[in-house]
Amino acid sequence: MTEFNFFEIFFALLKALQWTIILSLVAFAGGGIFGLTFTMMRISKNTILKSVAQFYIAFFQGTPLLMQLFLIFFGIPIVLGFDVPAFVSASVALIFYASAYLAEIWRGSVDSVPNTQWDAGTSLGLSWLDQFRFVILPQAVKVSIPPTIGFLVQVVKNTSLTSIIGYVELTRRGQILNNVTFKPFAIFAMVGCIYFIVCYPLSMYSRRLEAELTVESR
Repeated sequence: MTEFNFFEIFFALLKALQWTIILSLVAFAGGGIFGLTFTMMRISKNTILKSVAQFYIAFFQGTPLLMQLFLIFFGIPIVLGFDVPAFVSASVALIFYASAYLAEIWRGSVDSVPNTQWDAGTSLGLSWLDQFRFVILPQAVKVSIPPTIGFLVQVVKNTSLTSIIGYVELTRRGQILNNVTFKPFAIFAMVGCIYFIVCYPLSMYSRRLEAELTVESR
């Protein structure tokens, strides 16, 4: 058993935190791009596009993220015939996961805008796309900011599941250090504290934005 040193362990965990943050940003950015695409499909008047988006969202919201990780990590090598790095598999799975939830968050924000706003755009002679860009989108963005930031917290926490497929982020580093030091309570208490330090300010910021926007809308 290796001698336990609090500061060495703590700084090793902080170093691993960068990989949690990188994965979170990749997942959130990629999920945002795909999420916006599926949002547009969900609100479109094309029945086929709307049905495809609904199925996509229902599948990734209705199945465990852990299962999605397994399918991608073990499925891609079978389909493509070569191994895929854990970071790539984790990124792909989290992008799919994030895009499904962001699409619903943003679709709900668009639906929250009164139909009279669409009618006003129509009366001005604007096309559907121009109505969306200049009338609906600015109002929907304002509504969507708090839940979007709140969802980012979920993405950060859910990166811990990628430790199952061998991606060495914060949780996986904690597991490795525990195998060396045999100090599970101390190590995972530090892991939990680090997650809290990252996620709590985001949660508070999301709540503050939501409160401010609620006051403004009255």
